[in-house]
Amino acid sequence: MSAILILVLEAGFALGLLLFFVWWTMFSGRKPEQTNQARPKRKPKTKKPE
Repeated sequence: MSAILILVLEAGFALGLLLFFVWWTMFSGRKPEQTNQARPKRKPKTKKPE
């Protein structure tokens, strides 16, 4: 095998692995305890007139 072919295969594998990790973290979904309903609501900040 030529050195160029080995480099192309290695780069393709690395790119595929990177895309898999990005897909896994973006689309794995939230767990039920991580929904917006479970977070405490913050009061909006209001400025006092001076």
